[in-house]
Amino acid sequence: MGAARISRVFGAINLGSFRVSAMIMGLTEGGELIVLGSSHRASAGVRRGYVTDSQAATHAIREAVERAEKDAGTAIESVWVGCAGAGLASRISRVEIPIHGRRIEEEDVDHLLVTARDTLEPDGRMVLHAQPAHYSVDGPHGVANPVGLYAEQLGVDVHILLADGAPIRNIITAVQSAHLTVEGVVAAPIASAHASLTPEERELGTALIEIGGDVTNVAVLRNGMVQAMRAIPLGSGDITDAIASTFGIRRQHAQRLKCVSGSALASPSDHREQVPVDPDGDPRAGSINRADLVAVVTEQLGRLTDEVGKALKAMDFIGAKGGPVVLTGGGAELAGSAEFVQNALGRPVRIGKPQVLRGLPPAHATPGFSTLVGLCLYAAKDPVDIRTVKAKYQSQSRMSGIGLINRVWRAGREYF
Repeated sequence: MGAARISRVFGAINLGSFRVSAMIMGLTEGGELIVLGSSHRASAGVRRGYVTDSQAATHAIREAVERAEKDAGTAIESVWVGCAGAGLASRISRVEIPIHGRRIEEEDVDHLLVTARDTLEPDGRMVLHAQPAHYSVDGPHGVANPVGLYAEQLGVDVHILLADGAPIRNIITAVQSAHLTVEGVVAAPIASAHASLTPEERELGTALIEIGGDVTNVAVLRNGMVQAMRAIPLGSGDITDAIASTFGIRRQHAQRLKCVSGSALASPSDHREQVPVDPDGDPRAGSINRADLVAVVTEQLGRLTDEVGKALKAMDFIGAKGGPVVLTGGGAELAGSAEFVQNALGRPVRIGKPQVLRGLPPAHATPGFSTLVGLCLYAAKDPVDIRTVKAKYQSQSRMSGIGLINRVWRAGREYF
C-alpha cells in the first residue's frame, strides 16, 4: 500500500511562555488528517501570553518551524498562530431579521449575515473572529440549513472573539519576521477545545481549563461553541517559582522536581521520603522532604483553583447551570492535578489530551500540546468568518453565491 497522497498542508505555531511549538499537518485526498512533522523548543521573548522581546520570539519561532519542516520533509509558508494572552474575551451576538411568514431563500441568509457583520461592535478592540454558530427559525436553535423553511423571523448566533490589538500585532510581527504569513490568530482555548473535547462535551456544557506556563485560560462551552472565557495570570510556572524560592534552589532544578517528584495529592508516606534536588546530576545539591515539596505545590495550586472557581462563577457555570470540567495544558500533566481540581471545584474532572492522529508523536499526544494540535484541526475545518461577506456576498448573483452560502451552513453545523 503506497503512501497517502496529501492534498492540503496546514502549519501551526503555539507561542507559549514555557515552549514554542510548531506542527505541520496534511489532509489526504481521502479526508484523513496526518501529522507530518512537529517540534518544540524552549520559549524566548514571551511572557504571560505577550511578546516581550520580538527578536528573541522570532528566533524561537524560526527554530521550531525549521525543526518541524525537517521532520515533515516539506517547507511551509503560512501558519495559524495560538494566543493565550492579549486580553481575550468571548461573547455571543444574536441577530434576527423579519421574514414575514414566507419561505426562506438563499438571499435571506445572505442578508442575515451582512446584517450580523454590520452589527459587530468591537469597542476599540480587535476582532479575532466572528463565526456563525447556529441559525434559528422563530426561536428554536440548532437549524443547520434554514433555506426552504417558512418563518416569521430568521436568526443567527455569532461567536465573537475579541482581543487587545497591540499584543496581537506584536505576535503577528514576530511570526512575519520569521518569514511566515499569518493565516489567523486563534485563542488557545478555542484551539484546545477542537483537540481535547468531544462533540457531546461541547454541546451539553463543559468548562475547559487550560493551565499554561504563565496563564490559565478558563472557557465555558455550550451548544457547540465558547460562551465565555477568562484569562487568569497564574500558571504552572508559578508553582515552579514557588519551589525555587521556598527551597533556595535553581529554577531548572525546581522545574525538574515538580515534574518528577511533585504531586497535587499528599500521601502519608511523604514525610519519610527525601527527594534529590538534582535527580540527574550532582548529589551535592542535596535533597528535600517530599511532604514539604507537595505542600508548596498544593498551596500554589489552591491559589489557582480559587481564581478558577471565581471565574466559573462569574461565567454562571455554577449549580445546575454547570457541568463537567476538562483540564488541559502543560499544567494538567502534574500528578494528581485532576483529583485536586475535582475536590476544589466539586465537579467531575478529566484530563484532556489531543485526539489520536496518525503521525502524532507520543511525546506530543499530551495535554501540553492540545493547543498546537487544535490549531491544525481548526485550520482543516476551513472556518468561516462573517466579515468575509463584505462586498462579495452583496455583489454576486444568486447562483454564484451558492457555494459560499453552503460553506456558511456547513460552518454552522460543524463549528467545533
